[in-house]
Amino acid sequence: MANIVFTSTINKRGINPYVPVSAELATQLKESWRKPLPVLVQVNNTPEPPWPINMMPAGDGNFYLYLSGEVLKASNTQVGSVVEITLQFDENYKPGPADPMPIWFSEALEQNQLAKQRWSELTPSLQKEILRYMARLKSVEAQNRNTQLAIHVLSGGKGRFLARSWNE
Repeated sequence: MANIVFTSTINKRGINPYVPVSAELATQLKESWRKPLPVLVQVNNTPEPPWPINMMPAGDGNFYLYLSGEVLKASNTQVGSVVEITLQFDENYKPGPADPMPIWFSEALEQNQLAKQRWSELTPSLQKEILRYMARLKSVEAQNRNTQLAIHVLSGGKGRFLARSWNE
């Protein structure tokens, strides 16, 4: 698949540096795509090989190409820099959770059908975020505490989990 090359200014949305990608450019990568779009990215021709990043949909056909601190540092750029962006659709991208579901979390979901149903309705990116968080919990106490909280909010209870307010 061909590369798309364009020049843009790095902007800031909240605390996140990004480059806007127009619907027209995104369509050249993948027609009619409306979910996070996996791409390989170079900023000012660095790095080699390109970074894998998911462009996030803006809701109107346009996308946000968020740039991490690592990307900015490696490309020697910052918010306000005018950069040359090279994009290519990432044909090797594999969607879905990168971390396996911990047995203790899986067992808790099996014991609560409402939580299990709501789990299946979460976006894949949110499932992935929760599994990444759960997989890194070290102590049994932390695992139990976070599993109870996750099951509570997935069951429709109000609370804060993963820096979000749930069911409010």
